[in-house]
Amino acid sequence: MIQVLIIEDDPMVAKFNKIYTEKIPGFQVAAEASGVEEGWRALESHSIDLLLLDVYMAGENGIDMLVSLRKKEVPVDVIVVSSANDRASIERALRYGAADYLIKPFDFDRFKEALVRYKEKTAWMRDAPSLEQEALDHFIINRTNKNQESQPLPKGLTKITFQRIIKQIEHKNGNWFSTGELAEDTGISRVSLRKYLQYLESLEVLLIDASYEGTGRPLRQYKANPERAAFFNDPNEK
Repeated sequence: MIQVLIIEDDPMVAKFNKIYTEKIPGFQVAAEASGVEEGWRALESHSIDLLLLDVYMAGENGIDMLVSLRKKEVPVDVIVVSSANDRASIERALRYGAADYLIKPFDFDRFKEALVRYKEKTAWMRDAPSLEQEALDHFIINRTNKNQESQPLPKGLTKITFQRIIKQIEHKNGNWFSTGELAEDTGISRVSLRKYLQYLESLEVLLIDASYEGTGRPLRQYKANPERAAFFNDPNEK
């Protein structure tokens, strides 16, 4: 279980961050703090894996804490969760090793993406007997398939979610799947998934089949279009 410390001075935001965090399997909020000093005390009294860290708090700056954490070599990861959207704050946070940067307001899907990706990366780093380039490309520099990169995503779709969906479709090995099955595999809501599936359908990389249930409502099934296999698996990228 990944132990999380939330450092946030707005009680309502802290409450929702806790609710969001504990909706995601594998995460537990071990402590909460309303400021940097209280956060340091929580780090001393709890075994923390991940900080959800605000930037602007009363008289304090979360990124200053991040810098101190790195200088002191404290073994804890940080995801910045803040309304601070200025380039200087974002650059400084990323330069000092923030695992992700969420700009308020954000939806649950984006929050979940950040935590799920963090969990996947930490599990891989913990369990891998050695480090291979392909895995590093995926987790560290987020290298993507050229065919996927060549298509700009429509407004409202994010690259990380898109990549996760593509990965799960690849794992289907050409078999049919439903929106519900893909939702279980990816942890993404059906409503959000439908937007991505509609986009993939528009690119003609998915085949669609509709059967009718007893209620008369169509049940849509999808599978990768074998004629567009290069979209999912570009041999030049392997």
